[in-house]
Order: sequence, then C-alpha cells, then structure tokens
Amino acid sequence: MARRYDTNDATDRATGLREAASAVRRGELVVLPTDTVYGVGADAFSSEAVADLLEAKGRGRNMPTPVLIGSPNTLHGLVTDFSEMAWELVDAFWPGALTLVAKHQPSLQWDLGDTRGTVAVRMPLHPVAIELLTDVGPMAVSSANLTGHPAPEDCDAAQEMLGDSISVYLDGGPTPGNVPSSIVDVTGKVPVLLRAGALSAEELRKVVPDLEVAN
Repeated sequence: MARRYDTNDATDRATGLREAASAVRRGELVVLPTDTVYGVGADAFSSEAVADLLEAKGRGRNMPTPVLIGSPNTLHGLVTDFSEMAWELVDAFWPGALTLVAKHQPSLQWDLGDTRGTVAVRMPLHPVAIELLTDVGPMAVSSANLTGHPAPEDCDAAQEMLGDSISVYLDGGPTPGNVPSSIVDVTGKVPVLLRAGALSAEELRKVVPDLEVAN
C-alpha cells in the first residue's frame, strides 16, 4: 500500500522525506515534486529499481531514464570530458530546468537503459527534491506518468496513473508548470540543443554563443 505525505506540512514533510529515503535505499520507487512536473524516482545505481521504474511507466530501455542530483559537485563523480562550456551552463542555469547529456564515467555500475555511454543529468529547482537527493544521492527520475499520458502537475494525477507501484508519494502541491526541461548535449566540442523546453536557444546562447540546435 502506497503512503502519501503532504510536504507543505512541516511534520508530514520530515516523516515523508525520511520514509522516501528509506524506500529508495530499499530499491523501491517514490514520487516527488520537481520544478517542472512530478517525477517517479529510484536509486540510480540499482538496476532492478530502474527496471521497475521503466515497467511502472510502461517505458522501454530505448528511452533511458535521466538522473537528478542535489548538487553540481556530484557531477565530478558521474561524468567525464565535461567541457568548460558545460560548466558555464551549470553555473548559469542550475538548479533549474536544464538537462545536460554528458559522457558518464566508464567505471559507474549502473543501468539506466540504452544510453550508449551517456547520462542525462539535472539539478532541479525544488527544495523537496533537493533535500531527498542530498540525502540519498543520484536518483533515476522520469516524469510520473504512464507512457503516452500527460506528465502530472500534481500528486493526484501521478497517483491515479501509478497507484501501488509506488511506495511513497511526496505531495508538494501543484508544480509551477508542465513545461519540461530543455535538453542540451555537451558530449561534443559544441553544445547542441536537443529539446527546447523551459529555456530557449536564445537564453542558452547568452551563456554559450556557439550553441547549435539539432534538426
């Protein structure tokens, strides 16, 4: 039976975050609010938990799960060949609605799907998400919806779709909006905008003028 906690209530928030952290460490799934939409998350280093996440969403391995982190410093242990321009994007837009696709450290023991040696990573601008991520470390997080359905902007919508496949729901109220993060590939010499979301190419070019846009 899934448990749900109101993170706008101080007592419920403390209990909910503690229970969510315990669930993640047990390899279970949790739903959490972010600055874009609600996400369903699991321990990024538990291949079984990530497989459960994909199964709960009805999503294939061909759509790898992004990773959320609680601090830019965490990047040092996750990615390699991270360019100066990539760090400039981090400095300008994190925490926030920017996902960076980077080469992950070859030594990492994780299975996020068919990633071809890359990871999509982001630091969300949401206090509940950051507190949980700071506690448990990197989490594989995808929008908390069934594949093909709208991404949920509140906890009710997430719970209606995912039900008891989730151990803990953290209800932070409605999210600021349902605009997804922008995705920039920083694996090459020049950053490439793969998906324009909350941040436009114009905004990104104020920081990295050489940014290209994928066809």
